[in-house]
Amino acid sequence: MNLTERRERFRAVLAGDQCVHAATVFDPISARFAEDLGFELGFLPGRAAAATVLGAPDLVLLTLTEFAQQVRRICRASNISLMVDADHGYGNALNVMRTVEELENAGVSALSIEDTALPIGFGSARSEEPRHSHDQLVPLEEGVGKMKAALAARQDRSLVIVGRTSALGFKGIPEAIRRVKAYEKAGVDAIFLAGARTGKEIEAVHAETKLPLLVVQVPMALATSESDMADQRFLAANGVRIASPGHFAFLASVKAVYDTLKALRDGKSLVDLRPTLASSELLDQVTQQSQYNEWIKNFLN
Repeated sequence: MNLTERRERFRAVLAGDQCVHAATVFDPISARFAEDLGFELGFLPGRAAAATVLGAPDLVLLTLTEFAQQVRRICRASNISLMVDADHGYGNALNVMRTVEELENAGVSALSIEDTALPIGFGSARSEEPRHSHDQLVPLEEGVGKMKAALAARQDRSLVIVGRTSALGFKGIPEAIRRVKAYEKAGVDAIFLAGARTGKEIEAVHAETKLPLLVVQVPMALATSESDMADQRFLAANGVRIASPGHFAFLASVKAVYDTLKALRDGKSLVDLRPTLASSELLDQVTQQSQYNEWIKNFLN
C-alpha cells in the first residue's frame, strides 16, 4: 500500500461518524501487531518515542532526525495509517516546515503540531512533573503561524495536519475555543484537544467548530464506565473521531521486560517463565517468517 492510500484511509476515519481507538505503537513489532489485530490507525506518542529511542522522559530531548528514523522504521514494517506527535515542530514556524518535510517523507499519515511553549524554559518548571507543569502557551499569532507553515510545507495533499492545543488544561474552555477557531481558519484538518478531561469540555468545543476532534481518554476517566470520556458513542456524537485509550501497550511492554529480567536475576525457574513468553508461532507471525522463507526459496536457491 502506498503512502497516499494510507493517508486517505486516515482521512476516511476523520470524515466518518464513528469514534475509533488508535493503537499506541512505538516500533515495527508493535505496529505489525496493531495492523494484524485490525486497528485502523496507529499513534506514536512523544513519550513512547523518547523512551524507546533514548530511554529518556518526554522532555523534547529526542531530535527530529532520531524521531523521523523511528517513524520510518515503523512505516516500512507495516501498512497501518500512522499518526505522530510532532510536539511543537522542533522550533519556530520554519522548523515546523522542516518537521513536516521529514515526517512526510518518513511515511506518516498524520502529524500534530502543538501550541505549548517547548522545551521547558528556565524558571518555568514549578512542580514534580516539569514537562507538564508550566502554563505557557505560545502566543496565538505564533500558533497560527506554525499551523500555516505546516500546511504550506506538505507535498502530499492527503497528509493530515492536526492542530494540537493544550489550552483546555492551561487556560480553560474560552481560550481553547479561541485557539480552535483560529487554527480552523488557518486550514488545519483536525484538532487534538490535549488535556481534555470531561464531556462538558468536548461538548463546548464541538459546538464551536466543524473540525473532527482527537482526544486521549485519560486513565481517571476510564476508571468508570459512566464517564463521558469512556463512552465511545458520546465522543462520536460530539465530533471526536479518534480517541487514544492511553498508552497501555507501551507501558505493558516495559513492565514485561522488567518483570522477566528481574525473575531471571532472582533465579526463577525457566519453566515457570515459559507461559509468559511469546510462542515461536507468534514471533514468526510478527517477523513475517513465512514471507522471508518464500523469498529465500525464490531468490537464494
